[in-house]
Amino acid sequence: MNPATTPVPPEDVQGDGRWMSIHNRFVEETTLWEPEVLFIGDSLIRNLTYSDMWKEVFVPMHPLNFGIGGDQTQHVLWRVLNGELEHIKPKVVVLLVGTNNIGHSPEQIVEGIREVVKVIQSKQPQAYLVLIALLPRGQKPNPLRERNDKVNLLLKEQMTGLDRLQILDLNKGIVHAEGTIDAHDMDDYLHLTPQGYRKTFEPLHELLTQLLSEGEVEELEDDLSSGSACAPLKIE
Repeated sequence: MNPATTPVPPEDVQGDGRWMSIHNRFVEETTLWEPEVLFIGDSLIRNLTYSDMWKEVFVPMHPLNFGIGGDQTQHVLWRVLNGELEHIKPKVVVLLVGTNNIGHSPEQIVEGIREVVKVIQSKQPQAYLVLIALLPRGQKPNPLRERNDKVNLLLKEQMTGLDRLQILDLNKGIVHAEGTIDAHDMDDYLHLTPQGYRKTFEPLHELLTQLLSEGEVEELEDDLSSGSACAPLKIE
């Protein structure tokens, strides 16, 4: 059995129940908000909310952020199977998970990501899914960075061309020519700094802007075809 595809909460090693409390809060938020964009994943998703970029460009998109630090594929899989995709109908779901699957092979991690994707597409068929490729880690080349590169290669081989899904590689500019990562971009060589988010996540902002605007055009065209629009409009 592949541990990366077995839905399970993480072990509460510290005994304070924080992970489950966060999950329960997310489930409650699905009954209170109507997001256009849902972000889900690990700390790289969670920490985006602390960046200036989140406030400036993502908050106007009416998002919900369901990132939990340390999550692996099997943890996110459990979450999407247990309430975090109920009551909401986002136009776009952004997924980033897999770098924390320490001890799992690239093939196992890819299978785990695929399972999460299957559940998201099953529960949110109207949503476009943006799958972010794993980011590099470590100041210098190392086995975990090589593992993440292999995961990304397998994802592109197996999932490119799937309906309503796009794999987005945000790695450009993070790794320098000599193979090192700058502390200004990743101060702990794993998590992005505000500068790192702005450098790497701008393509995501551009893609989401495009997807949301296309969605608005599609909705308007549906209204026109059904006769519910107030007046005819020209769609450029």
